[in-house]
Amino acid sequence: MYNSDQEVGAIIVAAGHSQRMGNVDKIFAPLAGEAVVLRVLMPFLECKAIDRVVVLLNGKNYDEGTELFGAQNWDKEVVAHLGGRRRQDSVLAGLKQLGDCDFVVIHDGARPLVTVDLIERGIEAAQETGAAAAAIPATDTVKVADLDMYVRETLPRENLWQIQTPQVFSYDVLTKAYSKVTKDVTDDAQIVELNGGKVKLYQGTYDNIKITTPADLAIAEIFWKRRKRK
Repeated sequence: MYNSDQEVGAIIVAAGHSQRMGNVDKIFAPLAGEAVVLRVLMPFLECKAIDRVVVLLNGKNYDEGTELFGAQNWDKEVVAHLGGRRRQDSVLAGLKQLGDCDFVVIHDGARPLVTVDLIERGIEAAQETGAAAAAIPATDTVKVADLDMYVRETLPRENLWQIQTPQVFSYDVLTKAYSKVTKDVTDDAQIVELNGGKVKLYQGTYDNIKITTPADLAIAEIFWKRRKRK
């Protein structure tokens, strides 16, 4: 069970280069009248468990991001910081900027349909092993192929999960894992796995999509409007 005395920081990773969005930086793309990154931030600002937030930006969008954040009237501390070349470099920079705390919530800056409930359930799930990741059951059949595109194996779908963010970690577990990582990874949970840690999966949501292409942005708009009608 989450202890309200625990200090929880959040890291929003928004330092990518939006290569598949054409000339548009996806974190500033409008979603229902607000920039995607602001839609991402709002649940973290509303979540009572979150004490402070660090947003990782790249060299090209840093000035625009800091100007956008500076124009907001937020009660909670939000700090913009430069990310690194790889995602893991950005998160490491965010950890250093965030400083010591009990738990860290890491979220993609291109997943604007995150909710307070999703954040809070992640924090609760992480109490068990010090690491938790939102995930949804795979709905498609997944096959392993060789380099010539011949199927080698069909994986049992009941054991497959599509990983999302938020991902939540004990600060000590994550910083220790980062101190030992030597290879490129696809997410922060993998860093903990490589260090021998256990990651608890908890139920994500199918509308918690990551915006990568203009089509994703259009789908996110539909999900957003549907959510607001409920």
